[in-house]
Amino acid sequence: MKFRHELLYDASPREVFEMLADPAFREASCAAQDVVSVEVELERDGDAFTLVADQVQKTDDLPSFARTFAGHTTRAVQREEWADDSGGSLRIDTPGKPADIVGTITLLPDGAGTREVVELEVKVKLPLIGGKIEKLLGEKVAAGMDAEHGAGVAWLAGDR
Repeated sequence: MKFRHELLYDASPREVFEMLADPAFREASCAAQDVVSVEVELERDGDAFTLVADQVQKTDDLPSFARTFAGHTTRAVQREEWADDSGGSLRIDTPGKPADIVGTITLLPDGAGTREVVELEVKVKLPLIGGKIEKLLGEKVAAGMDAEHGAGVAWLAGDR
């Protein structure tokens, strides 16, 4: 399943990049997403960075057929590789689950602000219900991005 989600920030692409490259922001973002726990590793190298956010997420908002697949909580390992402030790759691994989520994040100037574009390919290798699970995963990723956006708007406004 193809997935695309866009978010707008009232800040320059560089400011949004610096926020995304800050481990404290990533922890605040996960808190806004109401994760059970998270370990954030972020390594910066000039204008490049690598992020690994190993999270345990709640599944109580999923339909019962999906909770059977996911469990009471589920682990998601978000990996980002940014070569510069224009964007990078994104991969979300779900250890022990037959799901594959890979794609890109791009930061684009949008007037005086920034448009963040996330494009992913979501694949779940389960007969009969794989498509339904892909749709649910897409919805969960979008909800997480929206929560991160809320945290980002506050962060950029100086509310940390």
